[in-house]
Amino acid sequence: MRTKLLQKTMAAMVATVAVAFLFCACGNKPAVVSGEVTMTKATLMDKIKGGWAGQMIGCTYGGPTEFVYSTLINDNIPIEWPEHQIQWYYDHIPGLYDDIYMDLTFVEVFEKEGLDAPIESFAKAFSTAEYPLWHANQAARNNIRNGIMPPESGFWKNNPHADDIDFQIEADYAGIMAPGMPNAAAHFTDEIGHMMNYGDGWYGGVYVAAMYALAFVSDDVEYIVSEALKTIPKESKYYQCMADVIEWHKQYPENWELTWARVERKWGFDIGCSGGALGTTNIDALINSAYIIMGLLYGEGDFYKTIDVSTRCGKDSDCNPASSGGILGVILGYDGIPDYWKKGTAQKPC
Repeated sequence: MRTKLLQKTMAAMVATVAVAFLFCACGNKPAVVSGEVTMTKATLMDKIKGGWAGQMIGCTYGGPTEFVYSTLINDNIPIEWPEHQIQWYYDHIPGLYDDIYMDLTFVEVFEKEGLDAPIESFAKAFSTAEYPLWHANQAARNNIRNGIMPPESGFWKNNPHADDIDFQIEADYAGIMAPGMPNAAAHFTDEIGHMMNYGDGWYGGVYVAAMYALAFVSDDVEYIVSEALKTIPKESKYYQCMADVIEWHKQYPENWELTWARVERKWGFDIGCSGGALGTTNIDALINSAYIIMGLLYGEGDFYKTIDVSTRCGKDSDCNPASSGGILGVILGYDGIPDYWKKGTAQKPC
């Protein structure tokens, strides 16, 4: 399973290109979306590869601190990046990459059955897969196995983890397959996302997917974070929390720790998972989404700073840098990610 998982991650970089070309004309990206956007096939492929690689790198970087800290991780606590870190996790703790193998499950169904693949195909694919799952994903898997099909499988009355982070960490596929089209990306989150989440749990996936889509056509992180939020209802708590982070970043552009404290004070008491509120395993989608965009905003386009801030916010500290790293990976393209971070990402299948 472990070797196949790494191979599938690499193969997905190619498979998603085929899906993306159904949406994207093939020039260079502007700083901000404006009218029709064209790009060369090579540029598109590099961005898709950058998205997958950024996700994998961010997830791996945050792996050693996942659920270890209930508060922010101070700069005096080192987070190492050994040369073979990615391969080590794939070989020894492959469950770290639930962010990725759930994504790949959806990509494989689209690849086999096309964009009109029925939700039953996605439900069958992930409910019968051999890989381990947790929280909303596992609850949805159990529901489906017992005849409670989507969207009821993710509804809060049937799934007590409906507001958890699960779909948020595996919605990358939707933005990667809809370059420059956040509304199309949101469309491809609807049925799939409601297999395991509702409410804030689903909004998290929609928002992440929209940011991925916009990252293909803009290199302005502040624009991406703000524009993607238009896919979320303004009256929702999720929208209000993200809007707060965006505003606090403007007030404290040099102090992510202060923004973190304000997020915790106002939004840190929401309960997405009854076993994790106020603890190290708080996987509520709302607050962990805040950590994603804090990484993007305070990272200022620097790959290390982006994944480091998202990681040092604590809680689910592998999934959040996976999302921020993946979104920035699309902006930069694979070739634009510093070589230091790409150790192990170009491994050839055995």
